[in-house]
Amino acid sequence: MSLRVLHCPTAVGGNPPALSRALSRLGADSQCVTLAPNPFGYPVDEDLSGRGWLRREFARWNLIRRALREYDVIHYNFGTTLAPLRSRLGGKRWLAPAAVIHNLLYALPFEMCDLRWAARRGKVVAVTFQGDDARVGEVARRYPIHFAHEVEPGYYTAETDRNTRRRTAAFARYADLVYALNPDLLTVLPERARFQAYCSVDVDDWQPTPRAARPPGPWRVVHAPSHRAVKGTRHVIAAVNRLREQGVNVELILIENMTHAEARRVYATADLAIDQVLAGFYGALAVELMALAVPVICYLRDDDLGCLPAAMRAELPLIHATPNSLPAVLQDWLGAGSGQLSARGRASREFVRRWHQPREIARQVLTDYEVAWNQKRATRPIRAAAVAAL
Repeated sequence: MSLRVLHCPTAVGGNPPALSRALSRLGADSQCVTLAPNPFGYPVDEDLSGRGWLRREFARWNLIRRALREYDVIHYNFGTTLAPLRSRLGGKRWLAPAAVIHNLLYALPFEMCDLRWAARRGKVVAVTFQGDDARVGEVARRYPIHFAHEVEPGYYTAETDRNTRRRTAAFARYADLVYALNPDLLTVLPERARFQAYCSVDVDDWQPTPRAARPPGPWRVVHAPSHRAVKGTRHVIAAVNRLREQGVNVELILIENMTHAEARRVYATADLAIDQVLAGFYGALAVELMALAVPVICYLRDDDLGCLPAAMRAELPLIHATPNSLPAVLQDWLGAGSGQLSARGRASREFVRRWHQPREIARQVLTDYEVAWNQKRATRPIRAAAVAAL
């Protein structure tokens, strides 16, 4: 039997549509449908966002109906479901009457209802957490190095922490499969949650630019901050400026307000990349750059790396740096010259081929789906008999 799989409601980081495509190649009937905006232009099967509130909400409920009728597996992403979501009030209820009405009269009665309905109908329910959908400010601030210390007031609040805990608890109760793309998330997710590598990049579709073909001139360092405080961009700018003051011929290219296709063309011209220096792990950006054989600097929190497979941890090619060590690390690698950069770039590309290959990740996920599906089919007669006996 070919399982019918729905990935929803977002395409954050390109991971959901990439996993869906890889599952389709393995024989699953898989689709990725989004309700949330997709500003980077990741290809999906259906994009139902941007239709105006009334039409979008009609599309939401129609998709919930379709999900419950037409699919065997519902794979939620970014810790959200298809149902309406409560808006953040930020403790200023009198400033946001529309949000209060939305929360009390619409979102509150229905929030995550599709998750409960899917579980009760015997669907296989999976969820992938990707970052701030699971992070709790109270926990994040315990780390000596974390962007929780640098983000704007209101980024993490008691309200956001409550909402996050409530949603992760709902998934812990109803989801059959729980995945996390960042190892630090496993500290706030149920014990059965498993680390999963990003599968947003098929290395064969990302061909490196030969170093000789790159533009002449200064060293080109790229950094793509989706949120400057989260990515530690001020530390990146300060490090590059310090090197310039010391006479190093280096150029920092900030990738902002670009589509994914536009950004990809710039990535291919880079000599070195800096992903982030505060979160403790690398993201989808680093995987894309490594696939292009571009070495990547990133802050890696050692305690979190224990969640990775031992071989994956041993082969990590990322260049570790903290905010304080970043200038020296950057200077060392640029000073080492193109030979060492090329060697690290080749190792990075092979790492992506081995650990981030969508087909292999999808193969494991499909096995997980099938095991959960078979378990549900095996226990259905038992549950039906128990209900009949009441």
